[in-house]
Amino acid sequence: MTTPFVSQTQYGKNEAFGLQISRGQIQGHSSVIVFGYNPDVDTTEESVWPDGGTVPHPTVASVLKISSSSANDTSAGTGARTVVIEGLNGDYNVVSESVTLNGQTAVNTVNSYLYVNGFYVASVGSGGENAGNINAGTGVVTAGVPAVLYDIIAAGYNNRTTGHYCVPAGYTGYMTEGLFSAGQASGTTAVTGFLKQHGTDGILRVGAVSTVNNSAAVYMFEQPYVIPEKNCVGATAIGSASNNAVSSYFSIILIKNSTGY
Repeated sequence: MTTPFVSQTQYGKNEAFGLQISRGQIQGHSSVIVFGYNPDVDTTEESVWPDGGTVPHPTVASVLKISSSSANDTSAGTGARTVVIEGLNGDYNVVSESVTLNGQTAVNTVNSYLYVNGFYVASVGSGGENAGNINAGTGVVTAGVPAVLYDIIAAGYNNRTTGHYCVPAGYTGYMTEGLFSAGQASGTTAVTGFLKQHGTDGILRVGAVSTVNNSAAVYMFEQPYVIPEKNCVGATAIGSASNNAVSSYFSIILIKNSTGY
């Protein structure tokens, strides 16, 4: 006998809106969870991602070079063997693909990417995780590291921890909650975090600012923070002193725009 998996609303009971979205029960709606982590924020503003520096905002979509800092991340290696990359092309439409790794030697993507929204390990060897940093970028690749980095999977993480997301064409993002946290061994360093939004006009706008000291700032948006199509949001941070561990979190509901009648 087949067991039906149905919404409780069919029995006259209430079911959380967010749960229905995650279950794929509401047409044109999807949930997006974005985590970011930077283990070493210093006194220059950086994106909340493992690389330091800032996530680029290019104007032209490019074929990306996928490579690892470790020779063990290869098709028959002990580390990561394949990865999946998802992002937006030059028209801000969603594109994705699977890439078989070749250690420190770059493998080109089939698609061209303007932004990366998803990047994760899909298969591994006996080590169970990526042995090195897996990089997606452009330019000359040296020891597995491209000159311009678009995204990164830190060694051992099997998934990107990049606090950055771009809304595809034809959709609007609604951020319902967010978090910014920072800590350091001394416990005396203030860290300032920024929520920044970037659109097709090229202007980077600050949406929120938090200053914490070994603590977290939590945002619950009763009226969700709106991210229009083709706009990106990202977390950045700067410390009053060096060596701060910083993390960020966004919860976004992605809704397909109405097309009229």
